[in-house]
Amino acid sequence: MKLLTVTVPCYNSQDYVENCLKSLLPGGDRLEIIIIDDGSTDATGRIADEYAARYPDMIRVIHQENGGHGEGINQGLKAATGKYFRVVDSDDTLSADLPAYLDKLEECDAQGVDLLVTNYYYVHSDGKGDRSINFSNALKENCVMEWKDTKRFLIDQILMIHAVTFRTEVMRRSPMALPKHVFYEDNLMVYKTLPFVKKLMYMNVDLYRYWIGRPDQSVQRDVSMRRYKHQVQVTEMCFQVCHLDDIKEKRLKQYLKHEMFMMFCIAITMTRLNKSEESDAALDGMWRKCFKFDKKWAKRYRWASPLVFLSFKGKFGQNLSCFFYDLANKVVRFN
Repeated sequence: MKLLTVTVPCYNSQDYVENCLKSLLPGGDRLEIIIIDDGSTDATGRIADEYAARYPDMIRVIHQENGGHGEGINQGLKAATGKYFRVVDSDDTLSADLPAYLDKLEECDAQGVDLLVTNYYYVHSDGKGDRSINFSNALKENCVMEWKDTKRFLIDQILMIHAVTFRTEVMRRSPMALPKHVFYEDNLMVYKTLPFVKKLMYMNVDLYRYWIGRPDQSVQRDVSMRRYKHQVQVTEMCFQVCHLDDIKEKRLKQYLKHEMFMMFCIAITMTRLNKSEESDAALDGMWRKCFKFDKKWAKRYRWASPLVFLSFKGKFGQNLSCFFYDLANKVVRFN
């Protein structure tokens, strides 16, 4: 059995998938790479097959009809044989810390750890605003923790897909498959798995290199605006993963509240950037579904949190959302 399965979902990635794969090869025989060719129409599938032929004990390729990034993760998890599982997008890379990270995973496995957290690093194509998302204030380094041992996460500290490596069997405990043809579903992958995590560890290295700069990336402003319905759908699904009051571990509940707040914030902001009645109606529909699922917590998010300011009706609320979006991007530079 391999130590780690890395799933690489690919769609028309011929210009950058090789850089991704080359960054994974130092993992050696402890690593299984599953490339999901998601109906690509360029040379992606051919490149994937060439690497699989060159490294048959390390790389497998699954060719499928286009189902989107989430379906790529679904199929990668289904086929995974590694003890642990993570996703690396085809336009991103892992750092030279990969061998040391695998050593840490060996330690995690020996101690029954369900989640290894590492940092991720924003790398911008123009060389401006590169930065690390570091979790050292919230998580103790290099020791086995339970949720009660964690501290409060800061507003920009989100356990995104770039930061997490889950034990494979823990991921499979969640019965909810990721939706097809929906973007931003990686937030759901993490959120729905966290309630099953009992033990975690933190390794303070900038393992994941999150490359930003392609105009068609899902985080770009105009792309996010067009796909606002995807943000709304994923936020609804995250909210319906569990009733927060059913989470008995205080610190886990605190983190889930934090991430859910950020999910609402992003969905509202990206939707309101469109400044249309249709997009505002989508938000109203989101809130109706959330109130139906859990009235108490939907009410708290909608009316008793800073989200109330982003949700003001009409042009004032729309303009306020635009202001906060621009301000947040200047601070974090997420696109």
